[in-house]
Amino acid sequence: MNYFVKGNPDLCIGCRTCMIGCVVAHEGEKIFQMQPGEYVFNPKLDIVKTATITVPVQCKHCENPSCMNTCPVGAIKKVDNAVVVIQEKCIGCKTCMIACPYGAIDMVLSSSDVKQLDNSDRIVANKCDLCIGIEGGPACIRVCPTASLKLVTEEDVDSSIANKRTAAAISLAQVKG
Repeated sequence: MNYFVKGNPDLCIGCRTCMIGCVVAHEGEKIFQMQPGEYVFNPKLDIVKTATITVPVQCKHCENPSCMNTCPVGAIKKVDNAVVVIQEKCIGCKTCMIACPYGAIDMVLSSSDVKQLDNSDRIVANKCDLCIGIEGGPACIRVCPTASLKLVTEEDVDSSIANKRTAAAISLAQVKG
């Protein structure tokens, strides 16, 4: 089972610290010594704010991901319980972005120096990768000041199912009793 980050809208205050933590985790702390405009600010999640709710929206790392299934060049892969974009392979066709039911994929300027054949900048898919290969796991979870983000693992899902079944059995026993 793939893992994913779940946001709690009751705790999220919309501070966007998760977005900053994401960029720092992927770009490195060097961005704090750079001038604005010298680095690319491309977080792999977004914050949705409405009149009644504030919550991060990011990839759910689906078991049968439509983004991966529609990618014509195989630039989206499952790696270590996560669905990741291999940006070097991405051709910027936007098919994955359209296929994602959560709106969790953005198109961004490539951070590599590789250009298109006409020398224009490359546009590539950008989405949560659960900070694969980064010590400590997802940065968004580590930096959230209200602890509104949680990594959901297979064990969490199994435990939730078992608890719901137990509660249902107790409820049924009380009704019949």
